[in-house]
Amino acid sequence: MSGDAIEKVIIIGSGPAGWTAAIYAARANLSPLVFEGRPKQSPSLELPGGQLMFTTEVENYPGFAKGIDGPAMMQEFRAQAQRFDTRIRTEDIAAVDFSTHPFSVTPDEDGETLKAYAVIIATGAAAAWLNVPNEQRLAQSGGGVSACAVCDGALPIFRDKVLCVVGGGDSAMEESMYLSKFGSKVLVLHRRDRLRASKTMQERVLANPKIEMVWNTVVTDVLGDEMITGVKTRNTQTEEEGVIECQGLFAAIGHSPNTSFLNGHLDIDDKRYIKLKDPYRTTTNIEGVFAAGDVVDSVYRQAVTAAGMGCKAAIDAERWLAEKGIE
Repeated sequence: MSGDAIEKVIIIGSGPAGWTAAIYAARANLSPLVFEGRPKQSPSLELPGGQLMFTTEVENYPGFAKGIDGPAMMQEFRAQAQRFDTRIRTEDIAAVDFSTHPFSVTPDEDGETLKAYAVIIATGAAAAWLNVPNEQRLAQSGGGVSACAVCDGALPIFRDKVLCVVGGGDSAMEESMYLSKFGSKVLVLHRRDRLRASKTMQERVLANPKIEMVWNTVVTDVLGDEMITGVKTRNTQTEEEGVIECQGLFAAIGHSPNTSFLNGHLDIDDKRYIKLKDPYRTTTNIEGVFAAGDVVDSVYRQAVTAAGMGCKAAIDAERWLAEKGIE
């Protein structure tokens, strides 16, 4: 849509939050336009559809008793949004301007600025990967490499197996504790000789008999053809190289919210997540701009919670537009 036409609502992002927002907005006759993003290779691989594109088997989303592949789930979300005439553009957003209303949204390809009465941001948070050989290949193929223990750790391929977790913060400790319920042993690989995690989390991990710390160690390669068989390592103090046999590798070194394109137009916290004006809603500091999913959630980061927030964002946007007399 160009010229003087103004979109009722533009949705930026295409994970569970974005597609759910699109489904609800479309069924409310808001004719949403979704910018689903483009595949990117740097600094790590990102795909339209979000983090579920790296999850082969989703067993904890309600309604799929036998489980479903993450990419297949996202394709179903996308198809359902299209069923209600959601329009989709496979582009990223280069810039936004929320200083005046209607808002301005500029895609990165043709640079044509679009106008919108309401905007829903559901750009998610990209997992920080190790960026070592074979990591992405095995992550995408279901070969035992993951960036989310809560999402994948209960899968049969990890049960009673030796699992490696890379990281030293609270997230790594939480994932290690979770994985200890399923694996025979959990090895925590940390590049330093002390943890960054809170004292409480450290005490829990160090007291767990199924968790073993591997200090001053970084992963340099992931081994295995169809399934991971181990990791190559390097000692950060002695430079000695080695191999650790394992059947699962979990990168727990953080997430990066996809908020750089906002360029100061919304309030964000010190970790770059969007701040919500009301924790029970999806409103931001800019009236008419809403945010949902992992781009605001550093705690749960689950498909079901993101989808729930996408629903809330669409309803919030619909009600706000109605209050403004925009039908």
